[in-house]
Amino acid sequence: MIEDSHQSRTNLSELGEFGLIDLLTKNLAPKLSSTIKSIGDDAAVLDFKDNQTLVTTDLLVEGVHFDLAYMPLKHLGYKAVMVNLSDVYAMNGTATQITIGIACSNRFPVEALEELYAGIELAAKIYNIDVVGGDTTSSTKGLLISITALGYAKKEDVVYRSGAKPNDLLVVTGDLGAAYMGLQILEREKAVFKVNPNSQPDLDAYTYLIERQLKPEARKDIPPLLKDLGLRPTSMIDISDGLSSEIIHLCKNSGVGVNLFEDKIPLDPAVISACEEFELDSTTIALSGGEDYELLFTVAQEDFEKIKANPNFSIIGHMTEAREGMHLVTRGNTKIPLIAKGWNAMEKEED
Repeated sequence: MIEDSHQSRTNLSELGEFGLIDLLTKNLAPKLSSTIKSIGDDAAVLDFKDNQTLVTTDLLVEGVHFDLAYMPLKHLGYKAVMVNLSDVYAMNGTATQITIGIACSNRFPVEALEELYAGIELAAKIYNIDVVGGDTTSSTKGLLISITALGYAKKEDVVYRSGAKPNDLLVVTGDLGAAYMGLQILEREKAVFKVNPNSQPDLDAYTYLIERQLKPEARKDIPPLLKDLGLRPTSMIDISDGLSSEIIHLCKNSGVGVNLFEDKIPLDPAVISACEEFELDSTTIALSGGEDYELLFTVAQEDFEKIKANPNFSIIGHMTEAREGMHLVTRGNTKIPLIAKGWNAMEKEED
């Protein structure tokens, strides 16, 4: 992908660290009033006045979190930002700034990092955030990206994982499983390419699935929508590691149980079709796939009228007393224990 001999290639050593920073950040002038001082000093200076400050960090490592065989660098830059902004929105907050740390080996020319930053710049423009600092260094192998996102929320608006109560409704935004199925398609095409480098894949039927994997969108629209509806969730989390894992996080942090109804889990028709093609169970994919970056939250039952007809939301279950446990209620009305089988970055590799 980055070895295209027809493109110009500038070695990182030709610019040096500070020259590289100047090049990559030349189009990232601050635009928000909360950014007092941006790139160019020892630290950024931000002013959130009477709001609570939100801070979150994610690290993406080549070969663990992404594969450059099918992940374009511009898409990677965009996705790296989304991963972090999603956490701010999961706190019912507004994202405002990010800092970026990058470590890369000398196999990456300057042009590759410019492409990566083009994705970051696009995300910053669309989501109205400022890039206010970061760091660059060398890596002995591969590419690492660490992004820290900052934001704010009024004290009374911040939503934690720990506020769910028995009888609260369990609600999710959007649909689930598409990102994971997009990954399966890309992995399949990678395997085909290894066998036959001249093959030309036809991916038109999988556009939605691949886009959900390569260019996910964080749900910036949900916190203001909830405010417009006069609705404050009792707990909230974003879906990065799979629906089942995130539900269990809410339950453990809130000290409650759950009944999740299989027939209420929102699935796009493209997910159902791809699952049939790959002979996979669509419920399992929704529960364990991950990388959907939708928001999962709970609301009091008396708020049902506020969300029942909203196309952004699906009510997929309700919280119970902790002693009742955490269960999936199948389409056949059988209760089975809810198990976290989402992605685990620390999982031991198979021999």
